[in-house]
Amino acid sequence: MDLTSIPAFQDNYIWVLSEDDGRCLIVDPGEAAPVLKALEENHWQPVAILLTHHHNDHVGGVEELRQKFPNIVVYGPAETQHKGATQIVGEGDRLPLLGQEFSVFHTPGHTLGHICYFSEPYLFCGDTMFSGGCGRLFEGTADQMFASFCKINALPDDTLICCAHEYTSGNIKFALSLLPEDPDLNEYYRKVNELRAKNQKTLPTTLKIERRINVFLRTQDNDLIEVINKETTLQQASARFAWLRSKKDNF
Repeated sequence: MDLTSIPAFQDNYIWVLSEDDGRCLIVDPGEAAPVLKALEENHWQPVAILLTHHHNDHVGGVEELRQKFPNIVVYGPAETQHKGATQIVGEGDRLPLLGQEFSVFHTPGHTLGHICYFSEPYLFCGDTMFSGGCGRLFEGTADQMFASFCKINALPDDTLICCAHEYTSGNIKFALSLLPEDPDLNEYYRKVNELRAKNQKTLPTTLKIERRINVFLRTQDNDLIEVINKETTLQQASARFAWLRSKKDNF
């Protein structure tokens, strides 16, 4: 299996998972043109599209791709039914694709119907988790997003976090505003800056890395709890998660 990220819009990534024989999956094609270009250049034959949620920067290219490949199957949550999905999937579903089995997780928070797809080691998590951060709560609640993060955090260390946006630098800046002396955050920020200075991508990341540098996965971390306690005393990890999301909204 080969994993490729196709840049789209200002900071989106459209993911392609391909086999040696050219068959491939396309994840969250917000626009068709860069996908069609990559398909032609790599001689890929798409067999399915995976949609994580209904926002246009994730589904905008579906119609044109379906016109080009009329037999392609488009998997997505119920909220994508009118955005091009041909097969609705949800929590607990298992999809046999490219000789692998993809598990579907319901991960509400960013949207109410958001889902993720996992086939070890690949996690296509849309706008749920980013490197160093989490998605905005446009429809769901902080409690829902916290529960979604707990689902992801139960996956193996080597899980590849294939998220949909290049938000890493800003997320680590926020984390450093809370924990400026944290050695893992400072080292990661240095690496991220080096990559971005060369216009290179910071993704995918791994869950092992995220457990060290993503403050939204560190709600039980004593250093972070000490920082939060300077402003408010929160006993529950989910409440600390909500505090972090609120702070990030205003950062």
